[in-house]
Amino acid sequence: MSAPDTTHARQVEPAEHAHAQELAFLAAYDQGRRPPGWRLTPRAAVTFVMGSGGDALPLPKGAAADGLPNRLVISPKFVGERALVERAVVTLAGERGLLLVGEPGTAKSMLSELLAAAVSGTSELTVQGTAGTTEDQLRYGWNYALLLAEGPSPRALVPSPVLQAMRTGGVVRVEEVTRCLPEVQDALVSILSDRRISVPELSGTEHATVHAAPGFTVIATANLRDRGVSEMSAALKRRFNFEAVGPIGDLAAETELVRRQATAALGRVEAPYAVDDVVLETLVTAFRDLRTGTSAEGWAVERPSTVMSTAEAVSVATAIGLADAYFPGDRDPLSLLPGHLLGVVRKDDPADAARLLGYWDGAVRRRAEGGARAWRRLWELRDVLDS
Repeated sequence: MSAPDTTHARQVEPAEHAHAQELAFLAAYDQGRRPPGWRLTPRAAVTFVMGSGGDALPLPKGAAADGLPNRLVISPKFVGERALVERAVVTLAGERGLLLVGEPGTAKSMLSELLAAAVSGTSELTVQGTAGTTEDQLRYGWNYALLLAEGPSPRALVPSPVLQAMRTGGVVRVEEVTRCLPEVQDALVSILSDRRISVPELSGTEHATVHAAPGFTVIATANLRDRGVSEMSAALKRRFNFEAVGPIGDLAAETELVRRQATAALGRVEAPYAVDDVVLETLVTAFRDLRTGTSAEGWAVERPSTVMSTAEAVSVATAIGLADAYFPGDRDPLSLLPGHLLGVVRKDDPADAARLLGYWDGAVRRRAEGGARAWRRLWELRDVLDS
């Protein structure tokens, strides 16, 4: 049997490819004022991120519509406050740096990707911040073979994603900026202040300085729990507008997001989504209780040190769906939940297993005594956590 052709297959499509039709439609739909270098108007950018509310938007008469439908519903992609997205778009329209901060798993990276795709048509100009990130990755490097053969030349220079964005007037994303060492972060200060990068090796030529084209800006992300890794300097903080991305406030909205993301993840491996609604709502409710430290009924819950994020809930829902797809009929999907929750809470501190057991002895037991069938079944599975 020949192997399937996976040359062009991707596990995850960048936002500009996954939603190419919507981006093209919105560019034709809204012909209003656009900041320099922008593919969409600010209003259309917000619509791209938040969706059209289920309404089919009509193309105006005379709008270019090559291969586009006359009407299109724009899907919601980010679940959160519209006002937050509007403030973020206004920040980018003013060519000011945008810093998205929040707990892990609150979709900061997804929001930065969507904004970059809407503004400049690509989200792939990205620097991933780590303790090993170097200043070259924010400025430029060299092709050493060409450097040895020709000496310093524009051909031998290897531009960073930041430098590429400056040349094209695009958006560059710096993920986990607080994981970068302070001296690496400091490279961003001059870039955001002076809007240019000097190349001393090319001194005396027209290529000695790269100036940012109109539209250039930076979207950075930082996890609140990583604040102590490499605290941002006051100078760098002043060059960003901060926006806090919080957990999803509504149970129904979070449940729908987990369902949508799990369905997409299962679809990538050609497995059907068959997680029962009761199982999914129970899963999301447990995550929310443990995340906030309070149950929906107002009962106190001891919070684990691990972040019980929506992203983790998606992973658990996907795992339950995969078990049902590959081992059909072997077990009750709800019976898998305690084990997966235990795996999540143990990630940061093994002692959190005791906190999860306390949740079972508290909120789960009380709901079971109230007659809720799913919670009664979870209470019967308490021994999974005590083994």
